[in-house]
Amino acid sequence: MTKQYTLNKMGDSQGKKLPQYIAALSVCLGSVAAGTVLGWTSNISDKLRNSELNDIFIDLDAVGWIGSFATIGGMLMCFPIGYICDLIGRKWGCITTVVPFTVGWLLIIFAANTGMIYAGRFLTGLAGGAFCVAAPIYTSEIAQKEIRGTLGSFFQLLLTCGILLSYVAGAYMSPRNLSILCAVIPIVFAVVFFFQPETPVYFLKNQKPAAALDSLQRLRGPTYNCDDEIKEIKDTLDQDASIKVSFFEAMRTTASKKALLICFGLMFFQQMSGVNAVIFYTKDIFESSGSTLPASTATIIVGVMQVIATFISSVSVDRFGRKILLLGSVLFMMLSGLILGVFFSLKDRNVLDADGVDKISFLPILCLIIFICAFSLGFGPIPWLISAELMPQEIKSTACSAAATFNWLLAFIVTRFYGNLSDAIGGDSTFYIFAGLSLLGTLFVFFVVPETKGKSYAEVQALLGGGSITEPTNKDNKDGIDNPGFANN
Repeated sequence: MTKQYTLNKMGDSQGKKLPQYIAALSVCLGSVAAGTVLGWTSNISDKLRNSELNDIFIDLDAVGWIGSFATIGGMLMCFPIGYICDLIGRKWGCITTVVPFTVGWLLIIFAANTGMIYAGRFLTGLAGGAFCVAAPIYTSEIAQKEIRGTLGSFFQLLLTCGILLSYVAGAYMSPRNLSILCAVIPIVFAVVFFFQPETPVYFLKNQKPAAALDSLQRLRGPTYNCDDEIKEIKDTLDQDASIKVSFFEAMRTTASKKALLICFGLMFFQQMSGVNAVIFYTKDIFESSGSTLPASTATIIVGVMQVIATFISSVSVDRFGRKILLLGSVLFMMLSGLILGVFFSLKDRNVLDADGVDKISFLPILCLIIFICAFSLGFGPIPWLISAELMPQEIKSTACSAAATFNWLLAFIVTRFYGNLSDAIGGDSTFYIFAGLSLLGTLFVFFVVPETKGKSYAEVQALLGGGSITEPTNKDNKDGIDNPGFANN
């Protein structure tokens, strides 16, 4: 009897992983919807300028606004969605994004003028930006710590799948049919995700222990003993509630100041590398390069490589560490941007004749593949991960929302003015600027960004505060569970 009881208890303590994978994949179907918003313009920009969307006249400047209005919407939702998730729950916070997704796509599908397209792009961007905050919250709160990193990587992975879907469909479909396809995806997400549970964390925050227990049981399996995990979540929430330090008081610490500098710096160099210019205008870049490969095909190749690189990053970040991946990422982004700038100099400034340009026509797709792979391996997902790891608990919610808002603002600036800047100073000079900023990003990562791999929250805060990092001395702490703590200054 004792032996059988012990075996059952061991099995119960582990829990089932499959329900958690299903829940994470279900919520990340919304990531596919957000990805289609980002990739929508890339392979249809020519079709838009040729009035293939409901015979609406759209010039180059209007295409720039169409691309950038989505980023404005995303920027404006970074703060509100956090309050919405606290008010109605993480699950319903995600599901409610279906409303602006659907209304936005309907405005585009039935657009009679550019104003309706702008409004549609704004609303779909609003939904995408909200989902980029709500979905990771849901995933982090339903996952066991052993698989939290893997489940957390699903968001970025399926986001790139959505971008790729827009690339492929946009190459072979009209803008209107592409928009219809994009409008269906959020509805599919809502239907699938509707049957998943709310997070136990949300229920416990709202004093609903029975609902939290039921939610955790569904996520871990019927034989799982939930008592210890429920107690652990409740203790963490009680500890967070006991922290009465205001945002501005917390900002006086060295750890908070350094965390903000690092997080905002990483967001700056992520966007100013030109990544959104590449994602939104991949087809235009290839067409202007004069490459013999069809631009739509090249765009799809870049999208496929982005998905592959993002998958590799998801299984590598805990093996190689954050800093080495960031350094390798930004270094190769700089080199590919520099080489692409040199190519445009040789072509557009008539340094080489037509035959000479033809001989190096493979460079644009090679450089953009290297660029997008390097970005996806490091500077794409890791700044968001590091933001969550570095921010002190007292300012984490506000600071992470502020960093996300800053990121979307920079994305707007790049997507809105990339075409104008390229026309004004040339494609080569534009990529030289991106490469130069990536060089500064390399120096920033090397000298400023700490390695957080394998470090507890207390160790990270001690590192930021300039304190020494020591191993736990509590002999009873055999499981390596660190006591929460804060840096002293």
